[in-house]
Amino acid sequence: MSSGRITATAAARKLIKHLKELHGPIMFHLSRGCCDGSAPMCFKVGDFKLGSVDEKVGEIVGCEFWMLREPLRHWVNTRWTLDAAPGRGASFSLEAAMNQRFLVRLSFGEGTPGTPGGLQGESARSR
Repeated sequence: MSSGRITATAAARKLIKHLKELHGPIMFHLSRGCCDGSAPMCFKVGDFKLGSVDEKVGEIVGCEFWMLREPLRHWVNTRWTLDAAPGRGASFSLEAAMNQRFLVRLSFGEGTPGTPGGLQGESARSR
């Protein structure tokens, strides 16, 4: 179902399964601001270029979830739940055309998996 510090609700898993049937392998990226940057974006694998500043947060239903490293460092004590809801979200994200949107729900506290300090994952630089 998940790996790393992120899990998914049943609604998110259902939407991911549908998007994979339509588009093939997909991945997620969360940046930190501008435009739709505060919403998780879903892309076909290969349609979004990862950079040396991106870090893998985990995987959901076989889909990699990436985020910019700098804001990720500020969220070291969080666990994430990817959810899906009706309504238009991130304009460049695959689910937008279906009037659906992904969102991340955070919980705070101890128990965040990963290396000391809570960070886990691989750098896009190492790929």
